[in-house]
Amino acid sequence: MIVAGEASGDQHAAKLVKELHRLMPGDLEFFGAAGEEMRKEGVEAVVRADELSIVGLLEIGRALPTFIRAFRSLIRAAKEREPAIAVLVDFPDFNLKLAKKLKKQGIPVVYYISPQLWAWRGHRIRSIRKFVDLMIVILPFEKEWYSDRGVVNVEYVGSPLAREIHPSVSKEDFCSKHGIDPQKPVVCLLPGSRHKEIVRILPLMLGASLEMAKSNRDIQFLIALAASRKEHEVNDAMAALSAAGRTMPGVLKCIDSETYDALNASDAAAITSGTATLEAAIIGTPMVIVYKTSAINYSLLRPLISVEHFGLVNLIAGKRIARELIQGDLTVESLSSELLRILDAGENAKARADLAEAAEKLGHGGASKRAAEAIVRTMELSDQSFPGI
Repeated sequence: MIVAGEASGDQHAAKLVKELHRLMPGDLEFFGAAGEEMRKEGVEAVVRADELSIVGLLEIGRALPTFIRAFRSLIRAAKEREPAIAVLVDFPDFNLKLAKKLKKQGIPVVYYISPQLWAWRGHRIRSIRKFVDLMIVILPFEKEWYSDRGVVNVEYVGSPLAREIHPSVSKEDFCSKHGIDPQKPVVCLLPGSRHKEIVRILPLMLGASLEMAKSNRDIQFLIALAASRKEHEVNDAMAALSAAGRTMPGVLKCIDSETYDALNASDAAAITSGTATLEAAIIGTPMVIVYKTSAINYSLLRPLISVEHFGLVNLIAGKRIARELIQGDLTVESLSSELLRILDAGENAKARADLAEAAEKLGHGGASKRAAEAIVRTMELSDQSFPGI
């Protein structure tokens, strides 16, 4: 059984399934909560993970019936199929509750990609002690963090992104394909993978692009869409600005399913906080990290956050190597000013050096393979292991 709940978890889980199939060809079947990438790898979707990718307390509250139905469907499927092991991928508010139920059914539980307990709601470590047989972590400081708190069943495998993020074409070929001049500045906008992020963040990104267009630097803009988002959402945001009498920059193109290539072709990027900041770091694109949620969500959640940095790349670096514009700090003016700053040749070169240093800390590839090996070992040790493992 394997359960993921949002786009990044779906991608990591899909890679894990592929490695498990390589280790045990023909011996494994998978079911659970699966997104598009997991389904491509043959995971039977008892629940479609696409329907669970929601952020914000109010939004989650409204979608509560959907979560309850999904939870019950997975528990029912686990009872009927009695899996040899359950692998829960990220998505902690859902998966930690699921771990409790599965453990009570006698199913060994592996948690892949730790909840960010070191950032907020650290009390959830009690659930991990009780209900998780093995925690597989991907960030270099996490194993020590758990060890300091008495959790020893933790394995560090490195980031599944390390050495696996590669542009598919050169900057020149990408620019030629999309009518971009590689000799002029290119800025990439990544507004996020959730609908509410598009609604709240993309208009500010577009507004910043309008401000930057006034700089007479012939800046070209790319909007890199997450796989879960559709171009009409971008068109809606652009139409709203046009209705307000604001004209889009001369070169602004929407890029679908080519995020790595778009980042590689860009001189700078504005990126919604999340896994994409690590992807940009690996590619080496200087960035501004942004985030904005509803005022009530932020007022409720901010007091629970205990880390100095929001951006994962800054947490990995151990210092602020990318400017963070969060909530009230994210304005058209602040974003356009910071993007123009990191387009400066000297600042750009320094940012790229800092990102390369941070990317080195993510490991040197093979994380999905090591995670798969750890899962097989856990199955071997469990009473539920089946012949041939």
